[in-house]
Amino acid sequence: MNKIKLEIVGLTQSKMQATSYAIVLGEVGANRRLPIMIGGFEAQAIAVAVENVPAGRPLTHDLMKNFCNEFGIELQEVVISELSEGIFYSRLICVKDGDIVEIDSRTSDAIALAVRFNCPIFTYESIMDTAGIVLEGASPAEQASGEEVPSQGGRGIAKGDSYATASKEDLENLLQEAIEKEDYEKAAKIRDEIANR
Repeated sequence: MNKIKLEIVGLTQSKMQATSYAIVLGEVGANRRLPIMIGGFEAQAIAVAVENVPAGRPLTHDLMKNFCNEFGIELQEVVISELSEGIFYSRLICVKDGDIVEIDSRTSDAIALAVRFNCPIFTYESIMDTAGIVLEGASPAEQASGEEVPSQGGRGIAKGDSYATASKEDLENLLQEAIEKEDYEKAAKIRDEIANR
């Protein structure tokens, strides 16, 4: 099964819950995004590593990296391997003395470690087909830069209406509007409603 390489393109706080965040992964060289909801502590762990903010004492993910380094374990890559009932599952692909070991991990923890080990993050086409969001109208240069390009919006549905009662066309228009506004939590919910149909 071919793997798709991803990169972190954004980390946004939930507009509905102060303790939830969405990490947005982008397909390298393409216009697809994979938003994943994570908790506040995990978001902080990722942000600290991405921004290279020094901590006075090692955070949990720093401790894990130090532990791996001391015992000669290398994190080779992270694979977001499964999506079941809206939950992403990941595998840490580790190497020690030439042996490859796969370890089950929460996706947020796997990404926090990937940033610290500077290793690639991958997923599969089936997951991108199910949970990915396509940015409409992006040119190849814009796709490569990771910039989001607004498309022409649709009529949508009235505020307060349930996504379950909306037509597929209305949902697709709402999805595009959510992406344009960088509201990845809303986009993920609309994406899930479209996928459930």
